[in-house]
Amino acid sequence: MNTSDPQLNMQERDLTGLKVVVVDDSKTILRTAEVLLSEQGCWVVTASDGFESLAKIASFKPDVIFIDIMMPRLDGYQTCALIKANRQYRDIPVVMLSSKDSIFDMARGRLAGSDKYLTKPFTKQDLLAAIYTHVPAGANSSSLAASY
Repeated sequence: MNTSDPQLNMQERDLTGLKVVVVDDSKTILRTAEVLLSEQGCWVVTASDGFESLAKIASFKPDVIFIDIMMPRLDGYQTCALIKANRQYRDIPVVMLSSKDSIFDMARGRLAGSDKYLTKPFTKQDLLAAIYTHVPAGANSSSLAASY
């Protein structure tokens, strides 16, 4: 067995109890991300736009946030900037999700404060790699999981 294979190392990390918020106006994307992350033991909360996500982030206090860029009312750039401007939430990794893959869009995401940019369609490995890169091992919010 080759332990230098990143795919093998990804499988070894326990994500049980990790709290994730996924924000997207596409029900298909929300459901896909929710299923893929729940299968890994994550606690997943979804929101269909930026405004809805802010309330859920405040009450759920996630370990990582995935945000679509193109949404009605409050887009992903604006939502990310609001999260990163808040002292309580600015250290939560924010991963932008978009079907736009230009350098301009990626740079705009970075300027808004995002920690990573994933292009749709994403894979399970893409989601997990983003989590492994930006959420320290052991950051799982097991105290919340234990209280349920």
